[in-house]
Amino acid sequence: MKTKLIISTLMYFLFVSSFAQNKTIVNATNSEISDNLDLRAVASIFGESKDLADFEFRLNDPKEQISNLDLNNDNQVDYLRVIESIEGNVHLIVIQAVLGLDQFQDVATVEIEKDRNNRMQVQVVGDVYMYGRNYIYEPVYVSVPIIYNYFWVPNYHAYYSVWNWGYYPTYYYGWNPYPIFRYKRHIGNHINFNYQYNYVRTRRCEMAYNNYYGRRSNYYERENPNRSFEIRNSGYGNRYDLDQVRPKRDLNNEDSPRINSETGTRDSENPRNTSPRTSEPRNNNNSSPRNYSNETPRNNTNESPKSSSNSSPRNSEPRSNGNSNSSPRNNEGGISGGTRNTGGGNTGSGGRSQGGGRR
Repeated sequence: MKTKLIISTLMYFLFVSSFAQNKTIVNATNSEISDNLDLRAVASIFGESKDLADFEFRLNDPKEQISNLDLNNDNQVDYLRVIESIEGNVHLIVIQAVLGLDQFQDVATVEIEKDRNNRMQVQVVGDVYMYGRNYIYEPVYVSVPIIYNYFWVPNYHAYYSVWNWGYYPTYYYGWNPYPIFRYKRHIGNHINFNYQYNYVRTRRCEMAYNNYYGRRSNYYERENPNRSFEIRNSGYGNRYDLDQVRPKRDLNNEDSPRINSETGTRDSENPRNTSPRTSEPRNNNNSSPRNYSNETPRNNTNESPKSSSNSSPRNSEPRSNGNSNSSPRNNEGGISGGTRNTGGGNTGSGGRSQGGGRR
């Protein structure tokens, strides 16, 4: 009798174990890459930027900390550079994480199309490796963004960031990534909820993106072929589908600041600064963009990159260029970047360094 009881117990546990292995487990506290850059925040700051240099500045502003991506696992948030590809009447604004010397990974695109009636259509699209297929937000802005006029000026040249590993703008220094739950709470304070962010599954600029696709940067993807969204989250098409089955307390909307229906303002119970850091990020003068026209870009040739001796708040080891002696992987062709435009930054209309060259 005792033997039969033991055998029955073992069979039960084997059955439960087998069932659990075939079931997809969704846990918002795990290492889901797409949790670390909210595309609604990207759409929000894009609508508030005056040009692409300003957009790149806002993506990497240490005070705002829009991104939480650390793809190369050096305990510092990766610098996000911006490059542009023009495909007919479509401007593809590509956001790339800088992971090493001439090592980049596309994380998202902002796609702007001008139709026959001179109306602008904008979509913010997550990279398929990072977010799954057709993870798209269409922002609806309260007023026409200034940046729209920037793309159709006479003699316009595509924007191409000059920044690379160990060679960053002077305002920038690296910071430690947040835990995921804290990043979600933090990023909710940097999304303008006066705008609308409509989730759609159809890409307006499919042909233009297909023309660019062969030139995309995918260093992280090549190094980690088994970490694509499709493999990380089997059975889910993209990040939106995944969010539908997550516990409500884990979704971004739970941590987003609540809007007072009477005043239209954020709930003051959700403070803007949720960072546990004890030191203040460098002051970037909030309302007015910095003027870098007379400055020389910081070149960390003889010092650790992404490190400021006066302003770094972190206790972790600074990012090093230990992999710079090895042969960096250069993507083939055009935009993905093994060659860097060293023509320097052009000064934008507001005085901020362009942070990139013109091709």
